Amino acid sequence: MAKNLLFEIGLEEMPARFIRAAMEQLKERTEKWLEESVIQHGAVEAYATPRRLAVLVKDVAEKQEDVHEEVKGPSRKIALDENGQWSKAALGFARSQGASPEQFTFREVGGTEYVYVSKSKIGVETSSLLADGLLGILQAMNFPKNMRWGNYDFKFVRPIRWLVALFGKDVIELEIAGVKSGNVTRGHRFLGTETVIEEPAAYVETLRSQHVIADVNERQALIQNQIDALAKEKGWHIAVKEDLLEEVLFLVETPTVLYGTFEESFLNIPQEVLITSMREHQRYFPVLNAQGNLLPYFVTVRNGNNTSLDVIARGNEKVLRARLSDAKFFYEEDQKLAIKDALSKLESIVFHDELGTIGDKVRRIRRNTEKLSAMLGTDTGTAEAAARTAEICKFDLVTQMVYEFPELQGVMGEDYARKAGEPEAVARGIFEHYQPRFADDAVPASTVGSIVSIADKIDTIVGCFSIGIIPTGSQDPYGLRRQAAGIVQIIVDHKLSVSLTEIFKLALETHQQFRGLKRSEDEIMKDLVDFFGLRVRKTLSDENLRYDVVDAVLSAGYDDVVSTVARGKALMKAVDAKDEFKATVESFGRVSNLAAKATGEKVRSDLLSEPAEQALYEAWRSVSDKYRETLAARDAVGALELISGLKDAITVFFDAVMVMAEDDAIRTNRLALLAAIDEDLKAFADFGKLVWA
Repeated sequence: MAKNLLFEIGLEEMPARFIRAAMEQLKERTEKWLEESVIQHGAVEAYATPRRLAVLVKDVAEKQEDVHEEVKGPSRKIALDENGQWSKAALGFARSQGASPEQFTFREVGGTEYVYVSKSKIGVETSSLLADGLLGILQAMNFPKNMRWGNYDFKFVRPIRWLVALFGKDVIELEIAGVKSGNVTRGHRFLGTETVIEEPAAYVETLRSQHVIADVNERQALIQNQIDALAKEKGWHIAVKEDLLEEVLFLVETPTVLYGTFEESFLNIPQEVLITSMREHQRYFPVLNAQGNLLPYFVTVRNGNNTSLDVIARGNEKVLRARLSDAKFFYEEDQKLAIKDALSKLESIVFHDELGTIGDKVRRIRRNTEKLSAMLGTDTGTAEAAARTAEICKFDLVTQMVYEFPELQGVMGEDYARKAGEPEAVARGIFEHYQPRFADDAVPASTVGSIVSIADKIDTIVGCFSIGIIPTGSQDPYGLRRQAAGIVQIIVDHKLSVSLTEIFKLALETHQQFRGLKRSEDEIMKDLVDFFGLRVRKTLSDENLRYDVVDAVLSAGYDDVVSTVARGKALMKAVDAKDEFKATVESFGRVSNLAAKATGEKVRSDLLSEPAEQALYEAWRSVSDKYRETLAARDAVGALELISGLKDAITVFFDAVMVMAEDDAIRTNRLALLAAIDEDLKAFADFGKLVWA
């Protein structure tokens, strides 16, 4: 017979951001323990609310499986000494297996006899293992932050208030931090009471009767369905962010969606401010119209039923009114601050002890911006707008609004700059220079924003690298990986005519000019190349390119990121053609294999004696220059077509010509021809890295 197993840990309210990971951890640890204990079982289901973590295991065997195994030991030659006695190796093997040499048998494997010992372990009743097992699982749980309470040394995410441990209808007796297990759980803090769990299978429904929806997926569906129904009823668009929905999900046990209102006068404040205030401080969902404009309503989720919703709404309205009034005050006060006065305050804000103040950083950003604008050949108006944007891009850091809502950096800068009479390109550029802020965020739409964004990000990266701050493992306190990925993304999306090396050098020159470098330029450059190489690799992988295609194109270099992505896409398309292109790659491989033997000599046309090698030489000469030009123009498809056109001439060459001729001059010249062709091939990709099924 099999029984269901239930283990519930009742707690004081946990931080919402910890709960899902804790629920999954409890499930994984339970599954692992059952597996290690050789206990057969069915499905494992995990549950979580703000006040509980629980796991329900179905059809748990009442007894461990019996284990019978034969363990291989040393060979007979090693197991016995010259006198036929058991050697130290054999005796050591016996001890390690908890056996005696008398239990040894010999068995031939591959013509050699080995010692074997048979081991059997008779399974015990599952019930005798559960107390220690569940206690071990609980004690092994880890969290980002722990608490210790009372006089107990035990630490957990929050104080444990009750435990439910049932195997079938039987209570598993265990105790921790003064709390003993039983079959009594607690319902909703306000609407429910203590209640008995008769058996594990009744867990979900028993809690439901006490106004607790234990199933996370069910609770999320309830929230989403109620929001969708409200939106349909009112004709609203309710902006549901996944991270906020996740947080709300773990703040409630019985979710009820309701809405409230706020004064329309607050709509004079930029809607980003209002939305941020609602989401970040009150956990409210903003309401928008069909055009995406904010309406004077908000949606929230109550931890309770649908009684007295009007009273609850008024309470939330009162709280939100206070928050929005604060935001309005900050917004109005900020507009009294002149941009030049804000910039002077940046001189007193330290960016980094070794990298100076934010004011220092702004001056470096401007210098980088001027250099980058010149490299890209931007027109005078764009260059001037970019320079002005760089000069004032950080001024909103000293505003009260950004101090209160740091996530509004750039948003407030754009609004305040526009109101201060700055050109539209400058105002928009202030917002855009922070983009992309995160994965899947949009890149700056304008050239001005793109230039200043790159200038800012590369200043931070090069500055950190110059003082030895280089991300390792999961450590990246300055978000350098994200910023490097942002630079790559901007270059690719806007197809900017600038190389990574050029960007690195301009930032290094700027740092050298303003503050000097702590490390050598060569060391920094090497680290930058390696660091950005990983970001380019990720960009190529995001284009759904095969790993071998990525490896192939990266081997040809990635300094020109736009070209690298184009080459990757073109090669992937060609690889998908399979048989036809496979033959081409095979011919390239024959070229590369022998080209490695070349001595670096130039091809001499006068030494080409065979018709096939003359034909290959002429074919290569006819496409080489055009191929290089096409490649430089970032027309990867065209370049690949040109170089692939050499396949037939290469095939005929190898069929008709003995490359390794006895005559040294002839042999050297033929190898030189192949090396020249291979050099062109390697400018596109290392085709030898392609893997064919």
